[in-house]
Amino acid sequence: MPPRIVGLAGSLNRPSKTRTLVDLLTAKAAASLHAASASYDLTDLQPGLGTAATLEDLDRLLRTIIDNILSADALVVGSPVYKGSYSGLFKHLFDLIDPAALAGKPVLLAATGGGDKHALVIEHHLRPLFGFFESATLPTGVYASAADFTANLPTSPPLLARIDRAVSQFSPLLHGRLIATAA
Repeated sequence: MPPRIVGLAGSLNRPSKTRTLVDLLTAKAAASLHAASASYDLTDLQPGLGTAATLEDLDRLLRTIIDNILSADALVVGSPVYKGSYSGLFKHLFDLIDPAALAGKPVLLAATGGGDKHALVIEHHLRPLFGFFESATLPTGVYASAADFTANLPTSPPLLARIDRAVSQFSPLLHGRLIATAA
């Protein structure tokens, strides 16, 4: 069975630059690793996510989506920047997840924002969150500002190069994880 890469966009808007970026990263990673892929966003987890106190409070469909995220071999996680950080609903999702559930899992971190001043959200907010879960975050995070998009598609040459660099970092982490879990 091929490995599975799942993308999660912490956005409630559709269309969304964050979802577009996560979908692109997930598709490129899946293609380069001959993996199966799927992507979700916070809208897929509504309306139940906001009222759930535990994962058991979610209906079957929402729980299936969470189980798909948690059982993936690798993740692409992106968030839009709201007032310098990720949204509360995005954090609430991760508050419901068992701390051991993401241990060792390769995660490519991504974020979108209105301008370059939000680029540090990856290092100051997302990386510590996934550090808590002991995930294996890729060294290169991908941040895109509004200027990196044309007609809601990533077009900036520096952004596209960064995407390729980040995706190339998946292979050793994912293969290492697959070997470790098979042993």
